[in-house]
Amino acid sequence: MQLATLCYLRQNGRTLMLHRIKKKNDMHRGKWNGLGGKFESGETPEACALREIREESGLIADHMQMKGFITFPNFDGQRDWYVFLFVVNAFHGEMIDSPEGRLAWIEDEELLNLPLWEGDRVFLPWLDQDRFFSARFIYRHGRLISHRVEFY
Repeated sequence: MQLATLCYLRQNGRTLMLHRIKKKNDMHRGKWNGLGGKFESGETPEACALREIREESGLIADHMQMKGFITFPNFDGQRDWYVFLFVVNAFHGEMIDSPEGRLAWIEDEELLNLPLWEGDRVFLPWLDQDRFFSARFIYRHGRLISHRVEFY
C-alpha cells in the first residue's frame, strides 16, 4: 500500500500544475499533475501535503482544504495507492525551479486540455464542489478501465 497526496494550488482562475519531465523512470513522465507525493513515516495527510508543496514549488500553504480521497488499486503494478486530494487557496513564498518538472500556472478552463491521466479529467471538476468525495479509479497498463465515486 502506498499513501500519497495530490494538491492543487489555485489563484485568480489559475491552477499551479507540474509537467513531469525531469526524473528518469517517472511513471508520470510527460503528464501534468498537481503537486504532491508519497507519505514519509509518521506523516499525516496534511503534513505530507505541506512538505510536498514546499519541496516541489518552494511555496508554503497557509490554508488547505481536503476535498477527497481516491483509491488506485495496483496503480503502479505493485501496490494499491491511496491518495488524499487537497485544494490550496492561500499560500506564500517564492516559487523555485522544481526538481520534479516544470511548474506553470494554467488557466482553469485549460486544465482538461493538458496531457493528464485519464482519471484526472474525471475528478478535477469535483474539486470545485462543496462536498467530499471518495472514489476508486482502476487502471490497467496506464489506461483507465473504470471508476466509482461517492459524495458526502
